[in-house]
Amino acid sequence: MAEHHYDVVVIGAGPSGEGAAMNAAKHGKRVAIVEDKPTVGGNCTHWGTIPSKALRHSVKQIITFNTNVMFRDIGEPRWFSFPRVLQNAEKVMGKQVKLRTEFYARNRVDLFNGRASFLDEHRLEVRGGKSEEILNAKTIVIATGSRPYLPPDVNFRHHRIYNSDSILKLSHTPRTLIIYGAGVIGSEYASIFAGLGVKVDLINPGSRLLSFLDDEISDALSYHLRNSGVLVRHNEQYESVEGDDHGVVLTLQSGKKIRADAFLWCNGRAGNTDKLALDNIGLEPNGRGQLSVDKHYRTAIPHIYAAGDVIGWPSLASAAYDQGRSASSDVIGDEYFRFVTDVPTGIYTIPEISSVGKTERELTEAKVPYEVGQAFFKDLARAQITGEAVGMLKILFHRETRQILGIHCFGDQAAEIVHIGQAIMNQEGEANSLNYFINTTFNYPTMAEAYRVAALNGLNRIF
Repeated sequence: MAEHHYDVVVIGAGPSGEGAAMNAAKHGKRVAIVEDKPTVGGNCTHWGTIPSKALRHSVKQIITFNTNVMFRDIGEPRWFSFPRVLQNAEKVMGKQVKLRTEFYARNRVDLFNGRASFLDEHRLEVRGGKSEEILNAKTIVIATGSRPYLPPDVNFRHHRIYNSDSILKLSHTPRTLIIYGAGVIGSEYASIFAGLGVKVDLINPGSRLLSFLDDEISDALSYHLRNSGVLVRHNEQYESVEGDDHGVVLTLQSGKKIRADAFLWCNGRAGNTDKLALDNIGLEPNGRGQLSVDKHYRTAIPHIYAAGDVIGWPSLASAAYDQGRSASSDVIGDEYFRFVTDVPTGIYTIPEISSVGKTERELTEAKVPYEVGQAFFKDLARAQITGEAVGMLKILFHRETRQILGIHCFGDQAAEIVHIGQAIMNQEGEANSLNYFINTTFNYPTMAEAYRVAALNGLNRIF
């Protein structure tokens, strides 16, 4: 069996694996990457971030058409099937795969298709369709990602019971859908299906939607989901999920029974570590298959790193890329290493949500004297022009120093808008101040102008 020697071998070609491999290759290391799927891109490209956001964009266009009076001259409201809308997402996925495959070729990173498992602390066996290789590496980065956590008492082989991966194979549009789990993925799919005219029951085991968000933003999401026809049920746990030829019955521990055409499980994810033969090197994942790392992304074995969803929080493609890159920075000793903590949230519900920094609850508990500046999108000329008047921007700042402490945005383009505030928050000293937004001229009409409006609103609250 052929044995190949490398400086760095990365397991997994998703965002964290790509970040690690590219950074090491740019610094002259001999790098290989192992991917067990036929194409690169990981869950982000094929089952998670890209397809769901492309789906959302198409659904949002349909909603815009159906709610814009100007389009009534063209015809009545139109509803498109889920498979039809999915076709658009698949085009984006193909472009992403092509782009990312070229990255590896251009940077001379050897790509091995197959499943990697540890023989010992420096050697990996890679089993492909017809070949077996051994890769010997000075450093190994585990970037195998995650998959939906599937409880054993739910039959996911049933043709009406789906998880957040298999839902992308849905070949029809159900009239009614139960979504179990109201985290980021569950809330996003609730928005998508409601936008397609599906009657959605969203079952939340917790007491409020996305409790890590600012309370006002979480409340706004609840309102807009309900306004689009989603029935949200809080504090409910499943007892059983039973599928038959005509639909699915969800029995809750509270005694309620709910029937729908289809069922979508969106409650938790598990790290992809079970096929790595970690026993051979003495690494032990936790109960969800995730690996523990130190502040340099090293596992208990110093030359074996881990990054991305396989280490847990925050399980975002943006953070995963930076974690992989940072793990690689630690190996090569460049000046760009950082332990990734300041991650903005981007939640692609309809309307979308994004935030960075502290929430009001966190600041209140810490007894920080903060004040609030608000801008409501309905008052912005640009939002009135585009018809996207739902939403707000909220700036949290220190009453005395005017330092920006948190940015919270709800509405169209929230995930883009938040980065302006993030840039100012990351400045040193007086440069991080509400004064920046007061003393800066913004293009008019723009959504970015919300920062000036919110800053002046906050200034009015200081006495």
